[in-house]
Amino acid sequence: MTLTVDLHGYTEVAAIKVVEKAIASAPKNCEAVIVIHGHQGGQALKRMLQDPNKIRSRRIKRRKYTKNPGETILELYVD
Repeated sequence: MTLTVDLHGYTEVAAIKVVEKAIASAPKNCEAVIVIHGHQGGQALKRMLQDPNKIRSRRIKRRKYTKNPGETILELYVD
């Protein structure tokens, strides 16, 4: 199971809250959160997702970067 979060139009502060809430409320069998952040309107959200000090959750196993520059996948530990 995966969740998708679209951050288009969010500020960095608001985006952090949205992503952390999505991870916290994700079911225990959720394997990943796909975060759509865009790439043409600037790189602030992408850099925020890549920084392990910005999004803090023990559920994040790793950050995965795809061929799509506007998307980051947060792989989660599954119980």
